[in-house]
Amino acid sequence: MSYIYKTCYPSVSHLITGNNGSEDEAKDVFQEAVMVLYDKVTHENFELSSKLSTFLYAVSRRLWLKQINKRENAMGTSDSDGLEIADVESDVQIHLQKEHEFAKMDSAMNQLGEPCQTILRDFYIRNKSMNEICAKFGYTNTDNAKTQKYKCLQRLKKLFFDQKSD
Repeated sequence: MSYIYKTCYPSVSHLITGNNGSEDEAKDVFQEAVMVLYDKVTHENFELSSKLSTFLYAVSRRLWLKQINKRENAMGTSDSDGLEIADVESDVQIHLQKEHEFAKMDSAMNQLGEPCQTILRDFYIRNKSMNEICAKFGYTNTDNAKTQKYKCLQRLKKLFFDQKSD
């Protein structure tokens, strides 16, 4: 159980806390999703057709959407009376597609090599300024660093889009 919690909970927590939820609500929703999994495994001919983390994320997302919808209806603020919550299979498919895209991006980044990997990660992920990147790599000015970042980004795009879809 601790393995499931360690590997699957962080993405659920991020989903819920990033959508006006608290950490306690995230824990409650995740626990409920685990109970859904347990129920399916013990009471049905259940065959997991995705990663366990994908299934739990999709169930948690659906439960969180239902909870938000209930909250809005109770407060009378819902303008989505006809809101239809996507079924778990749909959520799983969406999450699988995102996982596939992330895997393609990871593969493209690995093919990119240095210094491009570090430049792009520093700028887009670590939010470093062009001045910091310029100093780190010894470029003569920020315009040269920007040009290099642009070239790296173009190479990354080419590597990403040239990959065959499975």
